[in-house]
Amino acid sequence: MITQKQNKRTLTGIVCGDQHLSHEEFQSDIKRAASGLKQAGIEPGDCVAIFMRNDIPFLTVSRATAYIGGYAVPVNWHLVGEELTYILDDCAAKILVIHADLWRKVRNEIPEDVKCILVETPKALSDAFGIAPENCTVPSDQIAFAEWLAASDPIADPPREGPSSMIYTSGTTGHPKGVRRTPLDPENARVMQEFRSRVYGCKEGARAIVPGPLYHSAPNSFGMQASKISDVLVIVPRFDAESFLATVEDYAITAAIMVPIMFIRLLKLPDDVRNKYYVSSIEFVVHAAAPCPADVKTRMIKWFGPVINEFYGSTESGAVTACTSEQALLKPGTVGKTVPEADVRILDPEGNILPAGQVGEIYSRFPNMDFTYNRKPEERAAIDRDGYITSGDMGYFDEDGFLFIADRVKDMIISGGVNIYPAEIEEVLHNCPGIKDCAVFGIPDEEFGESVMAVIETDDGNKIDVQNVEVYLREHLAGYKVPRRIEVGRDLPREDSGKIFKRRLRDKYWQSAGRSI
Repeated sequence: MITQKQNKRTLTGIVCGDQHLSHEEFQSDIKRAASGLKQAGIEPGDCVAIFMRNDIPFLTVSRATAYIGGYAVPVNWHLVGEELTYILDDCAAKILVIHADLWRKVRNEIPEDVKCILVETPKALSDAFGIAPENCTVPSDQIAFAEWLAASDPIADPPREGPSSMIYTSGTTGHPKGVRRTPLDPENARVMQEFRSRVYGCKEGARAIVPGPLYHSAPNSFGMQASKISDVLVIVPRFDAESFLATVEDYAITAAIMVPIMFIRLLKLPDDVRNKYYVSSIEFVVHAAAPCPADVKTRMIKWFGPVINEFYGSTESGAVTACTSEQALLKPGTVGKTVPEADVRILDPEGNILPAGQVGEIYSRFPNMDFTYNRKPEERAAIDRDGYITSGDMGYFDEDGFLFIADRVKDMIISGGVNIYPAEIEEVLHNCPGIKDCAVFGIPDEEFGESVMAVIETDDGNKIDVQNVEVYLREHLAGYKVPRRIEVGRDLPREDSGKIFKRRLRDKYWQSAGRSI
């Protein structure tokens, strides 16, 4: 338990809420869990699924699974029904480690041959998510993680060169796919650790914080790295803007991984709240996963200093570009330059390399990050061109070698034969006074095939004149890019990573037209 604020600035180990493990205790738990998993029949290449919110045992089980050569499979804890069972079946999980309250929700959907180990839901999580205390305990007829761990002796075998976690893609266009990485040899493992230290800013001696969900690839990778080499790693149960600032001050945080929606929420805090906390300890903030409006990044740099960094990549590719604060200010909207370890190309539909300034599909190659899709090698082959893979993003290089993202291939709107990129329109909407959030997408149009639609969410639920929004857009965009239809919505569906579930917004329009996309 952590009780004294004055001790937090020098505390080391792993922290989540009022839980704290020293590095020695954490390593002991990893070895005990590795021994327990091995005794339960987990062999190299086998999968252990993790269905948990942010918590220390999440990392314990991930590290323990890798220790014996298995794949930890973090599962988005929001999933239910067929979404969950599909992943458990696809990865052939032998064991599911799950928070007690989540087990109560999905227990009837877990395959009978999957062994469940239940983690008591800690107070920090029950408070953050409003979980009833009686749902947080482990039923007496189930395997309790704490007792299971205590009953296992630390494994005596040396660690294997295990693979990284097998992350499932979000599945916005169908069933999610498990990204199964090829295990690295010791030298390449060392190279990748150095790479992550440079791109994530999470180096030896760092005081790191993970406020995003550990089931997502970027926070997961950052958390795994930080748990190995940082002085302290603070796992945030659930992001809250002011609490985040307080934690940064309390623990003298130096490194963080975030997403743009967190920046937006931080910037919306009143000035007196923002100025109340000391954030000058921060040396490196890295963000990814979703586009960051240029003005938001500029304001964060002005506040935090030139410590805001970005990388671009995907679950499949890893980080293939990196962007510093200085580069972001020099080239607003860029996601940076290609990292030395990777190669990036912009290709047209025929596979030809496009020159600077021309938009095409982004393909990348990262030799140390090879993978296949679990049980779907044909899907891996479908995104490959000459050893380069794509995640479906469109973009271009400028004449100085900086990469800019136009949009996703599947999000691009073709209206009357003209390509329209929703991300460009969303960038303008984010700057429009009174707008908190937005999503732009294509809907069926009898004349043009598709037309542009925008759903906007206002600050604090205030009313907004849609006509004024249209006037603002026409001042900043060509007329053909201005949405023909603008609606005001509330609580736009969003992943924890910050990405909006556009499919949930647009599907009803295509289905009502008897079409699908």
